[in-house]
Amino acid sequence: MDPTQLVLQAGPGDWEFVWRQRQFFLDGTWLAVKLTFFSMVLGFAVGLPLGVVEAYGGKYSKGVVRPLGVIVRGTPILVIISLTYFAFGVSPAFLAATLALGVRSAAYQSQIFRGAIESVEGGQMEAARAVGLSKLQAIRRVVLPQALRRSVPGFQNEFTIVLKDTSIAYAIGVAELLKRSYDLFSIQTTAALEVFLAASLIYFVLTFTVNRGIERLHSHVAIPGGNH
Repeated sequence: MDPTQLVLQAGPGDWEFVWRQRQFFLDGTWLAVKLTFFSMVLGFAVGLPLGVVEAYGGKYSKGVVRPLGVIVRGTPILVIISLTYFAFGVSPAFLAATLALGVRSAAYQSQIFRGAIESVEGGQMEAARAVGLSKLQAIRRVVLPQALRRSVPGFQNEFTIVLKDTSIAYAIGVAELLKRSYDLFSIQTTAALEVFLAASLIYFVLTFTVNRGIERLHSHVAIPGGNH
C-alpha cells in the first residue's frame, strides 16, 4: 500500500493514543540509552587492550585474539544475544543483552583502535624507546594518546550501530523502545504507523544528538596539522 494512503487513513485518535503513551515511550528510550551506554563502556574496556594486542602483540597472542574477533564479528547479533541468554544462562535479560552487545562492540572497537594505533608513525615508538621508555610505557604515554584522538570518527559509527542494535534485545524480552512499540501496536492495531514513526523519530533524535556531540569532541581533540 502507498505510505501516503496510510498517512491519510490515520485518524487523529491514533496520534492521541501515541501521545497518551509518551511515558511508556520514555521508559523504553531510557532503557535503550542504558543498554547503549553500558555496552559501549564494556566494548571500550575490552576492545582497547585487544586493539593493542593486535597491533603490538606477539605471534601467539595475535593468533588467539584475531580469530576470536573474526568469529564474533561474523556472527549475527541476534545469535549472540540468544546464546548469551538461553545457552549460557546469563540473567536477567538486561545483563545478557548488555554482555552480548558489549562483546560484539569490543570486537569492532578493537579494529577501530588497531587501525588508529597503526596510523601513528613508527618513528615515534622508536624515539620513545630511545629515550629509555619500555615498550609498554611508550604505548601508554606516546602512542595511545594520539590513537585515541584519531579513533573518534570510528567510535562515532560504532555508537550508531550499537544504539540501533539495542532493538534486537526485544528478542529476549527486554522492554526497550522497539519492544514497547510492539506492545502498543498490539493494544491499538490501527496505530501501527504512528507508533513506529514515533519510535523512529526517537532513534533519530538520539543518534543525531550524540553524533553532533561526538563531532564537536572530535573537533576539540583533533591533532593540529594531523590527518585526523
